[in-house]
Amino acid sequence: MEPVRHTFPKEERLCSRNDISRLLAKGRFFEVQGGVLRFCRLSGTGSGLNRVMVSVPKKIFKRAVSRNRMKRRIREAWRLRKNEMTSLDHDILIIYICKRQVEFSEIFDSVGRMISKLNEDGSQKS
Repeated sequence: MEPVRHTFPKEERLCSRNDISRLLAKGRFFEVQGGVLRFCRLSGTGSGLNRVMVSVPKKIFKRAVSRNRMKRRIREAWRLRKNEMTSLDHDILIIYICKRQVEFSEIFDSVGRMISKLNEDGSQKS
């Protein structure tokens, strides 16, 4: 039995300008309880992977140090919890909407709630 690898390779990052535009135009937005994360999902990309992009608006955190810290925390929480996703082939945009910096444990829980919401939304469509 192989151990579960917690990696976040380039193929799982949403980088293409066209894909991001398509996600924002056609995706559906959800909000996680607690108001820490908002995420947008678009399925049917054909890549066979869940691709993720993290955004922390400059309007909320003026200093780049704070924005980058929150993005690192969200990406780390995603990296550790992404194996809980039951469905593949989604483009996901995670937007941090809280006006205060929260601890990693709260972000970890919010990402878990986001993944469970994605899973239950995907199971309802099947």
